[in-house]
Amino acid sequence: MNFYAVIIGTEILNGRREDKHFEFLKGELARYGHELFASFIIKDDKELMKSCYRLILSDKNAVMFSFGGIGSTPDDLTREIAAEVFTSKPLQTHKEFKNDILQRFGEESYPHRIHMADLPEGSQLLFNPVNNMSGFSLQERFFFVPGFPQMAHPMIRSAIETAFSYADEKFRYTLLAQTSENTLISIMQQIPDNIELSSLPIFINARASVELSLSGTDEAIIQKYFKLFCNELKNKNIEYKLI
Repeated sequence: MNFYAVIIGTEILNGRREDKHFEFLKGELARYGHELFASFIIKDDKELMKSCYRLILSDKNAVMFSFGGIGSTPDDLTREIAAEVFTSKPLQTHKEFKNDILQRFGEESYPHRIHMADLPEGSQLLFNPVNNMSGFSLQERFFFVPGFPQMAHPMIRSAIETAFSYADEKFRYTLLAQTSENTLISIMQQIPDNIELSSLPIFINARASVELSLSGTDEAIIQKYFKLFCNELKNKNIEYKLI
């Protein structure tokens, strides 16, 4: 699975608000051995939102968590755009959500709040423990929640625990070597695509160093290729340490 975050909010980009979602989602996924594949912070802009959603939809392995834009004000664009991109059909009134809105707000549901119940066809509600104004999901892999962290985060936590609380165990081996990345590129080129390679250049006391890390689900294979780096460093008398 490729996990995506889409954080919608012009106010984040212009500095009026600070994003609270990225770190939360990253940590919540990590609890179950998952990592984010990509994260986007975007304006409340129709064409940009459509492009972002379409990019994610084109990935058959995508799981998306979209934050913001599901309210009833004119700048809340997510419901309409999600319907267009993910269902190619107009919004439909979700009867259960409509009843929830009426129970909470009564006559004040009209003329605006009631439209929060207009959702893409096939939407499943995500329970909002703060005020029961639900988020929604599509295909059990595209999740849409409010921008408010106190509402959004319990919804996301529940969704991940319910649907994605499993993952293959991953193994990681890391070293810090007193050399530049260039020394190890020939070995890096031998690493197969199913192994995650991370090479981070670092300057320590004005000297070039590199933190190199391999990660994957097959520990024996990870060890095999990690040993190539260790042997290369030993052969060239380059100091390194495991971290």
